[in-house]
Amino acid sequence: MSRLDSFINRMTAQRDILNHIKNDLGLPASGDVYEVGIGNGRTYSHLRELFADRRILAFDRSNGAHRTEAPSENDVVLGEIKDTGQAYVGKNAALVHADIGTGYPDADARTLQWLPQMAAGMLASGAYAVSGLPLDHPDLEELPRLPSVEEGRYFYYRKR
Repeated sequence: MSRLDSFINRMTAQRDILNHIKNDLGLPASGDVYEVGIGNGRTYSHLRELFADRRILAFDRSNGAHRTEAPSENDVVLGEIKDTGQAYVGKNAALVHADIGTGYPDADARTLQWLPQMAAGMLASGAYAVSGLPLDHPDLEELPRLPSVEEGRYFYYRKR
């Protein structure tokens, strides 16, 4: 598969899962939405459309979001995510979205040493985690793959 097709599949899976949570599952009554890895802000923009009634906090080393869709300075947490995100463990987020995989197995293995624990810790009970990397954690129940999502392409979970 070409890298372009792989990217399109990832973005389609991401969109389909986020839309499914909004339209079919629903978020808990309260809690913020966390965008772990804002990148250029495409997913942040989609989250703002889906969850306009929620505060959306974005985490990254720098705010690279397109200026027309960039979050306010109060809604960006800058620095190494594995460090800055720890301050949000126990904050009872309604949704954590993390698309910070690199496609390099060694780098992703290092991320998986801390991301599942952090994501699970950020969430309220009954809240959702959506990720391009598998979040194997005892507090997270993996939800059934959507028909439009290829096996192993994108993952979503509910916190027990």
